[in-house]
Amino acid sequence: MQLILSTKISQINNAMKNTAALLLLLSVWFLQACTSSEGKNSRRIVNSEKIPVRIMKLQKTKLINAVNASGQFTTDDETFLSFKTGGIIDKIHVREGDPVRKGQVLATLHLTEINALVSQSKLVFEKAKRDFERVSNLYKDSVATLEQFQNVTTALDVATQQYEAARFNKSYSEIRALSDGYVLRKFANPGQMIESGSPVFQTNGAKDKKWKLRVGVSDRDWSRIEIGDEAVVTTDADREQYKAVVSKKSEGTDINTGTFVIEVSLNDAPSTSIASGMFGKVIITPTATAEGWAIPYDALLDGDLQKGYVFITNDSQKATRAQVTIGAVDKENVIITKGLEGADALIISGSAYLRDESPITILE
Repeated sequence: MQLILSTKISQINNAMKNTAALLLLLSVWFLQACTSSEGKNSRRIVNSEKIPVRIMKLQKTKLINAVNASGQFTTDDETFLSFKTGGIIDKIHVREGDPVRKGQVLATLHLTEINALVSQSKLVFEKAKRDFERVSNLYKDSVATLEQFQNVTTALDVATQQYEAARFNKSYSEIRALSDGYVLRKFANPGQMIESGSPVFQTNGAKDKKWKLRVGVSDRDWSRIEIGDEAVVTTDADREQYKAVVSKKSEGTDINTGTFVIEVSLNDAPSTSIASGMFGKVIITPTATAEGWAIPYDALLDGDLQKGYVFITNDSQKATRAQVTIGAVDKENVIITKGLEGADALIISGSAYLRDESPITILE
């Protein structure tokens, strides 16, 4: 009897434990459900709140954005002068910065070896000429064969060409100025052994004052600039402004800088304060105009040099996040070229608190 009573008590205790565990699980589930419901209600309340913003009406207009760049002054006829043949430099008659006149002798080589080559080729030519005359007479008398006559004719032609080449090389054993101008750089000195084609001088025709400013621009600016566009050039040396025009537009990037090269020619002859290699600044006004939107800086979010994001609204009830393409940046506005097509108004204040499809209220 006692054993049966003990067994019943044990069963009752187990049942009570199971019931307690079940009640505990039900309590946890109820609390989680309440918490989840409250969170959803809270979020629903937050999302239903309208965020006050300010807007501006969007209107597409034509944009004329000047291109600012800087570069170095140069001329049309900057030239590297060298000897046609290699040898030892005998004399150099000018220094860096000296003015030169067209045809002026700037440097000469030692002519001992060159004169020997000319004399040698002359002797070969004279011998070939004598052989030709002798065989030609014999061929007329039917003593020499046709083959012999053809051989001496070929030998005379070869000797003539060699003699002409030797005299040509001698004529270019001295360097002469190609035009009136200045010696920009000197690369060699008397007594120096120099190879054929190695530069000895760099000269220009600056006396004609055909100055150009060579600048590098980005691919975006390059596409907007056309030959003939007007420009204004300034220098730090004299603070003067010179009217100019775009005269050349490269078709490829510069190997050293990775930019596109634009050459701007100055219309008026500038003062003598400009020198080759001096830095200058230019403002180019492209004649080709683009259409776009000018927006305030504060309206642009997460922007870089090409892309960015803004919030727009078409119904004044909700905000829509839109990606835009940045065309240029000036002192007051950001120029947008793509992304605002069909948009009615731009949100210019309160964007930091917005998400896509956020409800808004318009502040006057």
